[in-house]
This record gives sequence, C-alpha cells and structure tokens, in this order.
Amino acid sequence: MTLPSVYQHKFAEKLTILNERGRGVLVRIYNVKKVAAAGGGAPPPLGDKALEPCARFVHKKFPQLDVRSGTQHLGPVHKDKGDIARALGPFYHSFVDVLEFRDHVYELLNTIDASQCFFDINVNYDFTKSYLDLVVTYVSLVLLLARTEDRRVLIGMYHCAHEMIHGTSDPSFARLGQMVLEYDHPLKKLAEEFGPHTKAVTSALLSLHFLFARRNQAAEQWRSDQLLSLLSTAGTMLSPASSDTMACEYLSLEVMERWIILGFLVCPGALAASPQCLELWRLALQGSLHVTLVRDEALAVHKVTEELLGALKGYGKRVADVKECKEHAVAHSGALHRGRRTYLRGALRELEALLADQPGLLGPKALFVFMALAFCRDEVSWLARHAEHVTKTKTPEDFTDSHVAELLFLMEQLRALVRRQAGVLQRYHVQYLARFDALVLSEVIQNLSVCPEEESIILSSFVSSLSALSLKQVDDKEPFDFAPLRLDWFRLQAYTSVAKASLPLSTNPDVGRVMNLIVFHTKLLDSLEDLLAEASDLSDLCFYPRPVEKMFMATMEEPSMLRYSIAFPLLCSHFSRCNHAMCPEEYPHLKATALGLCNKFLEEMARQASACVMDACAEQHNLSEQLLPKHCASTVSKARNKKASKQLSKKAEPERDKPGAESQRKDRTLTTNMDKLHLTLAELSLSLNHVPNFTVFEHTLTPAEYLSSHLETRFTKAIVAMAGYSQATQEVARPSEVLAGLSAYVTFIQSLGQFVGLDTGRIIRNVLLQQTQPRDAAGEQTLTTIYTNWYLEALLRQASTGAIVLAPALQAFATVPREGEPAFSAAEFSDVSEMRALAELIGPYGMKFLSDNLMWHVGSQVGELKKLVNENMDTLVQLRANSYKPEQMAALLPRLSSADNVLKRMTIIGEILSFRAMAQQGLREVFSHHCPFLMGPIECLTDVVTPDTDIQVTLSIFELASAAGIPCDIDPALVNVLAGGKTDGSSPEEDYKVACLLLVFVAVSLPLLASDPASIYNTEMDGYNNNIHCLAKAIIHVSAALFTIHNKNIETHLKEFLLLASVSLLQLGQETDKQRARNRDSVSLLLQLLVAESSFLTVDMLETCFPYVLLRNAYREVCRENLLSRIPSH
Repeated sequence: MTLPSVYQHKFAEKLTILNERGRGVLVRIYNVKKVAAAGGGAPPPLGDKALEPCARFVHKKFPQLDVRSGTQHLGPVHKDKGDIARALGPFYHSFVDVLEFRDHVYELLNTIDASQCFFDINVNYDFTKSYLDLVVTYVSLVLLLARTEDRRVLIGMYHCAHEMIHGTSDPSFARLGQMVLEYDHPLKKLAEEFGPHTKAVTSALLSLHFLFARRNQAAEQWRSDQLLSLLSTAGTMLSPASSDTMACEYLSLEVMERWIILGFLVCPGALAASPQCLELWRLALQGSLHVTLVRDEALAVHKVTEELLGALKGYGKRVADVKECKEHAVAHSGALHRGRRTYLRGALRELEALLADQPGLLGPKALFVFMALAFCRDEVSWLARHAEHVTKTKTPEDFTDSHVAELLFLMEQLRALVRRQAGVLQRYHVQYLARFDALVLSEVIQNLSVCPEEESIILSSFVSSLSALSLKQVDDKEPFDFAPLRLDWFRLQAYTSVAKASLPLSTNPDVGRVMNLIVFHTKLLDSLEDLLAEASDLSDLCFYPRPVEKMFMATMEEPSMLRYSIAFPLLCSHFSRCNHAMCPEEYPHLKATALGLCNKFLEEMARQASACVMDACAEQHNLSEQLLPKHCASTVSKARNKKASKQLSKKAEPERDKPGAESQRKDRTLTTNMDKLHLTLAELSLSLNHVPNFTVFEHTLTPAEYLSSHLETRFTKAIVAMAGYSQATQEVARPSEVLAGLSAYVTFIQSLGQFVGLDTGRIIRNVLLQQTQPRDAAGEQTLTTIYTNWYLEALLRQASTGAIVLAPALQAFATVPREGEPAFSAAEFSDVSEMRALAELIGPYGMKFLSDNLMWHVGSQVGELKKLVNENMDTLVQLRANSYKPEQMAALLPRLSSADNVLKRMTIIGEILSFRAMAQQGLREVFSHHCPFLMGPIECLTDVVTPDTDIQVTLSIFELASAAGIPCDIDPALVNVLAGGKTDGSSPEEDYKVACLLLVFVAVSLPLLASDPASIYNTEMDGYNNNIHCLAKAIIHVSAALFTIHNKNIETHLKEFLLLASVSLLQLGQETDKQRARNRDSVSLLLQLLVAESSFLTVDMLETCFPYVLLRNAYREVCRENLLSRIPSH
C-alpha cells in the first residue's frame, strides 16, 4: 500500500485530535456528574422542589417523552421552560459531545482494523500509545456516563423544555436517548462493541508484556539491579544513558496498568486466546485494587471484572483467577508499593545530591531523571488513590506513609534542577543530535533493504534538520521547535504500520528505535516543561484532598520529615494543570481547592513554627526571670545567716539551682527542651525557607510571610499575657518585669535570622508599635490599654481614697499600711525605674494615650468644680471683692457650701497630674536615651519660648515638648481638655469669671485643711499623709490652662490666688478653736510648695503677702514634731 493511499486515513491527526477531544469530553462529563451529585450547586430540576415530580416522570418515561400528552405532569417545566433550557443546555450538549465522540471513535477504530495496523510500543511508540489512550479514554467515558445517575433527568428535562420552546425536539435527542439506554450496563455493551477490535487491541497490549513485567518489579529486584544509581557503575558515569525503548522507560506504570485492565475488560475473549495475554492480565490485577478512570473516579478492578466475567459463559476459570489475584493484591500490593517508596527515597536522595553537585551529568543522564520522576509519580498516585478508595482493610499502614513528603520534596528538587540547568541539557543534546543521532539515522536509512522515494525524502529531511543544529543556536538563545519533525514522524509511523506498507515498520524496527531516541532528545531541547509534566505531573492529587491532608498531618507529626513539609504547598502549584480548555467553568472550583489546600498547609507549618518560637521564647523568659532582683533575696538571706544554715543543713529545704545551671551538661546526648525546640525550629525553617515564593493559580505565595504573620499574632498575645492583667482582682505585672520578659523574647526572635529568612526587625517593630495603640490589629487589648486602665482604676483610685500617698522624696506613690488588707506596694509600680519601663513598653504613642485618659479625668473633675463654683457664685464674688477685709471674709466663709468637696477634687486632680508628671519624666529619660539627637532640638525650642511669644506658637512647641516628656509651664493637653469642656450656653466672659472664682474658692478653703488630722507634713516622704501637697500642682497647672484658654495673664491671677490664700491662712493665727488650727504650720507650707511648683511665682512675691519667717518657723515646728513622733515612748 503506497503512501498516497493511506494519506486519506490521517491516523496520526485523528488520533491526536480525538485523544485531546476525548480528555475534554471526559472532564465535562466528570463535571456534570459532580454538579448533579452536589446538593447546593445542582441544576434547577435537581434542586427545585416544585420540579421533583416532573423529574420523576421524565426518569420513568425516558426516552419516550411525549410533551403534548404529558402536560399534566410537565406543567412546572412549561412554566419555567426558558430558565430550564438555559440551565441545562451545557449539560445536554456535554452528552451530545459524548455521542459525537463515540461516532468518531467507531469510525477510526473500524478504519484501523480494516488497515490491519501493526502495533508495538517499542517501535511505533506514538502510534501505539495514542491508540491505547483512545481506547481507554472511550471506555472510561462510557463507564463515567453510566455512573452519572441523573443523566436521564438532565437530558429529558432539556428535551421537554426545548420542544416546548421550539415546537420540535432537538435533532440529537433520539440517538442520545438510545445511547443512554444502551449504556445502562456499560461493560456488557462495550464487550460487544469491541469484539471486532479484539485483534488490534490485543496486539497493542501484548507489546507491553516484556516492558510491564520489567517495570512491575519489587524493591528487592530494584536494589539488586541498583536502579537509578549513578554510583553503581561509576566508570560509565559520563556515558549517555540510552535505551532501545527510550520513551517507554519513563512511561507511567499506572497508565500501562490502566491500558491492560480496561483493554482486557472490553476484550475478554483475548484472555483465552493467548497465554501471554492471560499472564499480562494477571500481573496487572495483582498490582492494584483500584485503577483511575479520570481524576478521583476509580474502578474497583477485581469486583467489576468478576461481575463481568461471571455473567459470560465459559469464563469460570478466569473468575477464579480474578479472586486469586485480588487475594494476592490485598495481601501483598501494599507492602510491594511501600518497599518501592522506601527504595525510591534513597535512590532519589543520591541522584539529586550527585546532580546538584555535578549538573554536567544531567546531559548524559537525563533519562535517569525522568525515569525517577515517573516512578515516584506512580507510587504517590497509587498511595493517594488507595488511601481514598480502600476504606476497609486489615493493614491500614499499607495506605499511609509519613515519609511521602521526602519523596515529593525530592521530586520538586529534581524538577527545579532540570529547569535551572536547561542550558546544560540543551548544549549537550544539540551536539548529540547533530553528531550522533543524525549519523545513526543516516546509517539506518542506508541499510534499509527497501526505502521508497517518499519515505526516503521524509527520513532524509530528518537527517538534514538534525545535522544543521549547532551550539551557536544555544549560545544565541534561539528557540527550538521540533514539533513539525515529531508530527512528521508520527504520521510516518501511521503510514508504515498499515498492512502491505511500502516500508513496513514491523520488519524495520531499527528506524522506530532510532527515531524514538531522537524524539526524546528533541523534547529536551524545546518541550522540557511538557516532558516534566508527562513524567511527574501530580495534578490529579487536587481531587484527593483528604488523603493529601492526612499525608501532610502525618508528616508534621514526624520530626525527621518536617524539613520536607514544604513539598505539600509546592504540590499545589501542579494543580493548575487540572483545568481543561473544554471545561472552563471548573476553573473557580479548582482554584479555590488548590489555594485552600495550599493555604491550609502553609498555615499549619507556620503555626507549628511560631509555636516552637514562642515556646523557646518562653524558656528564655523563664531563664531571664531567674535573674530578676527579687529572686536574690533567698541567696542574700543565706549568705547573712551562713552559720545558722550550716547547723540546719540537714533539715533545710533542698537548694534551688542557680541561674546558669541549665547550661551545665555532663553528657551531650542528654537533650533538653531547648534542644528539641531548636531542632524542630531548624527543620521547619529549612522547609519554609526552601523557596522565596511560588505560584498557585496565578497567586504568588510567600511561605516566610505566613510565619511572619503567625509570629506577629502569637508575639502580641505573649506580650499581653506577660502583663498578667486581671480586671476582677486588678492584678498586673510590674512594667519592669514585663520589659525584662519582652527583652528575652525580642533577643530570641532577633536570633531567628540564622534560621529563617524573616525580617525579624519588621515583626518586632510591628508588634511593639501595636502595643503603643489602644487596640492591636485584631482589636484586642494592648499593654497601653492594660496599664492605662490599671493605673487609673487601681493606683489612682486608691490614691483618691487615701490608701496610697504620693511620696516626692521617693519619687513614687507609697501604700499606707493597713491591717487586714493584702500587702500591696504602690512604689513597686510607680517609682522611677517602673515609669521608665512603662515608657519603654508603650512608647510615646502609648504615653500620649495614658496622658489623654488622665486628662479626661482631670477635665471631668474641673467640670464638677465649676458646678460647685456656680452654686456659690454670689458668696465667692463677695469674698473676692472683700479680700482685704478679714472681718467680712470671716463672716462670708460659713456661707460657702461644699468647700471640702472642692479641696478633695483639687487634690484628686493634683494626684493625677503628679502621676502624669512622673510618667512624663520616665518618657523623657527613655526618649533621651533612644533619640538624643532629636531631644536636643526639642529642648532648645522649649527654651526659646518667652511670655511674649504668640500663644498658638507656644502651645504648638509645648505640645511637641510634652510628647517627648519635657515638662511645660502650660500643659497643652490640659488646655485642650479644658477648652473642650466649656459650659454649654455660657459666654466666654462667664467662663472666665468661673475660672477666677474657682481659684478664690480654693484659696479661701485652704484653712479647712488644718482641722484634718492627716494634714501633717511628713519629712520622710516630703509630703502629707492625705496627699494635699498635690494641691500645689493642681492649682498651678489648672490655673495656667484656664487663663491660657481665656488669653489672660497667668501671673496676675496666681498673685491674686497667693494673696487670698495667705490672708486665709494668716487668719488661722487668730482662730480660738485649737482643733480647727491643729495643723496650721503644716498647711502653711503649701504656700512654699505653690511657689516651688510655679514658674510664674517667686519667693519675693510670697514674702509680700506671707512673711517667710512664718514659713521658717512652720518648717522648724513640723520637723520637731516629726522627730518627736519617731522617738519610742517608755
């Protein structure tokens, strides 16, 4: 048969197109099946309750559906016929595609049979593989069609809607309905259909006999053969790895298994015709319990085969064979595949290490890489498939593998190595094709006994194309394209494989073997990605999420596998290959699945790594806590009582380990918790650091960022936990202790740079910056909120009740000891070191938040004071007018109401402002330490301000200074709060009047303090036991703020206050009631405190209204009383 006579058959073109079309139709039917089976995403007839009776009627009558006579049953369909037709159109046309595909397959298979084609996988590889692929695709499609339970309803409902709209049925419906009925029992029908094709299918399958037996070996045989080992024959390491059956070497074992099982399933007659067929069939049945139809749709091979053969006459022995093979598969297949995976891990480890070290070996040993990838892909796919479908087994360990991550990882490493060293492969194989393959092909052509002209022209063109290759093309990065050459060879295979061909390939196998070698080498030049996908594509695992997740969790529980865990997220990058052009509606679902899985894997890895980091930080925190000063008390006590401890040594408690004892180790094999944490962290870090980023469905993912995110979250929670705040008991850790713990955490996190490629500085900055805000990124409380609430609710509230006093000598608040109350030292939370620690923890932003909250409370107290002033307005006006008339003042004073309340509220304001001043001082010291270059200019700006400076400029400068902790004559925060608290409906003049009278009220109320037993000046703490020394700060700062708001002279009003206060206190000297003047001397000292606090008042001003000699005498008297009170009484 000459070439022109077989041109018209176009076997190569038809096989290529139909195989691609078949895969697309298979994916579409798979999608129809999944959508129809899904509850939420089902099409209208399956999801609408009103259409359920119609669906049942259609299913019962299918395909004999008379729309006109069935109107009573199809009323709801008629009502929504347009929507139904639109919704079911894609599903219906998918079934029509199956019908059309079947027609084309029938036609092609019959033509191939008529041409008596020769099939041999070792010679005409492309032709044989495409033929077997077409047969298996068709069989899989029919079996999947039969599994689509709602096929009758989908087709029938669309037919009814179409006929109601157009008045006639769809042209394809009759044949489609008949096809659906025929395939209700698909295997029986397929066996009948493939009867005429048995000879062709059998010949193609028999060519697999030697190959399948050689590939389907146990790990022991692989080990004895040193499969995939380059070191076993080190002397031939540079020799090119070649084979007479080049493409067969990396042909998937799973694919061959599917060919054999499905091929003999539709051609059972061949089993009795040839012992080789029977042997091949038995061997395939012993390897797996399930074979893939498409994606996660699998066939329980033994059950299905037994049912089919049991229904046929004369196949009793074959049924027994099936049962025997099933028993063998159940008993041995799991161990067989487990052994292969174990061997492959070692072999790939060696291969990857050698090729990574010497990438030049990729040239001659490229075949080894693709063989290794194909073997691993088969084993991983087998494991996932059986883990999903084998639900009941006595040996569940056969279908789980905690070490599969290493296999996946090594596959990714080899793939990455091949991509990275593509230039090495190109340089080597360009020369190989031009200097060896072309010469061998030329020699084979010359040795042909018969070579017709047309075949000779095609083969000669191959030689000339290969001979023209040069290294310059690689150096110039010219793109290679050998697709035309490969297609011509495919066509030539088809032309020379028919009966009576002029150049029969069956009698000239050398041509096929050389060309198969050439095809492999050309793919290394121009189709490297396709070749990698062919050998190692794992995209079908996208449809096995549960087994993959179980493998991942098993990996995360195995410490030695943690470094390979990144293989699972990288696996998700394969999943984009699942999408088929004929089923674009799948894309969103596939994308969501892939990204969901990948995100889950990375989140879990980051969770474990961050937990490990936080555990290590907690260990470091515990160690640092042992060094806190409070823990040295026991050591100091023992040192002071050394002799006594020697006498009581036998009865004494066991001595605590000193800090540093944990680092002393006699045996390095003894591992501590820190050792384990470091090891786990190092393993996980290797994994997370393996790739900077990768792409899954057009989304770029960065593994290290997941860890960064988790670390930020956990670090934030750990910091808040260190504070140990309890709102119920008002307990909190000291800022200095939290700072020490935080330093331990920060130090360890900074050291992570040697493990993970993280920007640890960014993590620390983000977390600590969040702690300076009232709420963190998750909306949770921060240290700023916790300490603000605690100092306001616990410390300052107790100060307002007299339980805590301000001790200027200690620069802290001190607790007044009381019986029956738990010990609490306010000084431990408010001294200089704690204020510095607080400023370090919450920073300038946090201190501003604290200040704003403090000022809000001051503002509310001033608001209450204004109300009291308004209540006593008339009396205060008269007192102010008669300030130089002591007799009238004495008469007016009893008319004042709530004078004690005014003093109490002013004292509270003073306590708040005093605490704020201490906090600001801490901030100033910290700020000066961290930013001295910034503090200098701010201080200079503050010094530039004079009383003549514009008030707005002054306030702006003071606001900047206040943010840095520098004390200001006028507090801008207090000005803002008081300016916002003006009385509604009052004029500025009225507000100004109230401000003036407030000072009058305070001034004339000061003598009342002398009657308070607690108003005694304590020289040890440089203050009063009832905190009235805080009045000075309150009076000075509130006055400055109020008169700044009204743009009045602060100094003038303070002089007025000083005069009124002096007059009021001097009148105490004339008081006849000793109880009312009992602490006159102590209260008089308040005037000195006022002058010392204010930059607007001087001692000279005080001298004009209150003689200093009185103050000197008061100081002497107070000191004498303090000394006398400390002398023990006898």
